[in-house]
Amino acid sequence: MPELPEVEVVRHGLEPAVSGAHVAAVTVRDERSLTRHSAGAADFEARLTGQVLRSAVRRGKFLWLPMVGAAEAVVGHLGMSGQLLLRESGAPVERFERIRLDIQHPVHGELAVVFADQRTFGSLAIDSLVPTPDGAAGGRGDAAPLVPTQVAHIARDVLDPAFDDVLFRARLARKDSAIKRVLLDQTVASGIGNIYADEALWAARIHPETSARALPTRAVNLLLTQVRLVLEKALAEGGTSFDEQYVNVNGEAGYFAHSLNAYGRTGQPCPRCGRPIVRASFMNRSSHFCAHCQPRRG
Repeated sequence: MPELPEVEVVRHGLEPAVSGAHVAAVTVRDERSLTRHSAGAADFEARLTGQVLRSAVRRGKFLWLPMVGAAEAVVGHLGMSGQLLLRESGAPVERFERIRLDIQHPVHGELAVVFADQRTFGSLAIDSLVPTPDGAAGGRGDAAPLVPTQVAHIARDVLDPAFDDVLFRARLARKDSAIKRVLLDQTVASGIGNIYADEALWAARIHPETSARALPTRAVNLLLTQVRLVLEKALAEGGTSFDEQYVNVNGEAGYFAHSLNAYGRTGQPCPRCGRPIVRASFMNRSSHFCAHCQPRRG
């Protein structure tokens, strides 16, 4: 599933094309991609056609396109294989295309925003915007203190200027769960998935099954630092692509997979100590770590 870096790469690519763009037409080809929009395809098309988009915004793994003059936004979640692609106006239908927005931008002219999704676990929806409890910007890409109702339940991500390190440490101190489980909890810190949890824990030398509350403050601070460093490095390298399912808005793959130290490297030597990376079952998925560099404690 695309995580924060992959979704941010998509947001950044969409931003110049959609900011100030007029939605000329909306075509829903597969209503399965509107699972979060309960009113259905006809309502989605009618409510979005004619609107002007203000920006492209992200919190965690969610994207949204707020509308000018309305307290609503198009909310997107890429799921396992969703893609938001920019194409020329009138471009042929994409493989696995589900929804298309034909837009007119005052500078860039006529374009198409295509939502393609092989597995149909992703979705788009029109949702109301509500004030953020802390009064800070709802997400990256827009200064407005507003967030869609479908996104309001998740925490800010660690790259958000409004992320509260003190609150994060307090939440960890109250949790008996394994630290990796806590990192994956989007109500604690959003945007972190399996790949970047494994990478940050390897960098901080913390075993993924260590109890969160057993971590001393110094270890939590180190972990936060490493999470931010890993996410920023992945962003700089365009995200992680293992196959053709994750691409940016131009259909190009990221190359952070070449920089991974733990995730997906089962049996390969640990870059730090040379011992083999271990793979263990965890929450219906896998954890990758170095048993020597990341001894289990607590």
